Amino acid sequence: MEYKILGNGVKMPMLGLGTFKSNDPEICANSVCEAIRMGYRLIDTAQCYWNEEYVGKGIACSGVPRESLFITTKVWFKFFDRAYDSVLESMDKLRTDYLDLVLIHWPFADTYKAWRALEKLYHEGRIRAIGVSNYNADRLVDLISYNEVAPAINQIETNLICQQRTNREWMDKFGVAHESYAPFGQGRVDEIYGRESILAIAAKYGKTPRQITLRFLIQEGIVVIPKSTHADRLRENFEVFDFTLEPSEMEVLRAYDTGKPLVGTPDNPEKVERLAKEQAPSGK
Repeated sequence: MEYKILGNGVKMPMLGLGTFKSNDPEICANSVCEAIRMGYRLIDTAQCYWNEEYVGKGIACSGVPRESLFITTKVWFKFFDRAYDSVLESMDKLRTDYLDLVLIHWPFADTYKAWRALEKLYHEGRIRAIGVSNYNADRLVDLISYNEVAPAINQIETNLICQQRTNREWMDKFGVAHESYAPFGQGRVDEIYGRESILAIAAKYGKTPRQITLRFLIQEGIVVIPKSTHADRLRENFEVFDFTLEPSEMEVLRAYDTGKPLVGTPDNPEKVERLAKEQAPSGK
């Protein structure tokens, strides 16, 4: 495993398990448990994934000591008015008395109130690091400029087609680590895995194009959290630490970038709310 040292000195695994749309209680808990037993140490969830309880069950099932794990959740913008209490509720669901990282999920509503709540939890030692998700450079710089604690990380869609170069420049300038969600574009980049250049690189190392993608992002200094509930894919995603891409190969893959999001960041809270409802279990 390789690690990223965050701005406050906290050590974060470079690869973890994402749990977006992992809503079935048994499947979610089993995949989290299996991933941890396989060697994963970073587990990423969110309040609006509606699966924190299942993730917590999977963590408990693994038998791995809590201090060996890095657990992330995100505060849903509908809970910003009660962010402090909502994070404590997330801890209960995840069966832990502290969290390694908590993110503001979207730059909507009263982000400043939510951020001050996270700062309080951070100073109390209940959260080891705080950060944001889906923040473009302007919102990120604004948050940094008018608050006490700077975000340790920005989790943002990043893959071969959308490498977030402009946002990355500003993140690097302010010491904000880069974390990728949707490293495979949620199935929207499958066509690039038939390109001769990435197939040639994959063949050279005896790896799959998806493994080449993860290795590329990791070597760019980007934390990655691919999601899967299948044992074979979990294993495939994890086996990316036994080779190193050459500089010329990195340049080939950098050239895939179009700068255009594939998953697409919704531009208003109504769209985000609809997405959350689409993935929520019945009754949420």
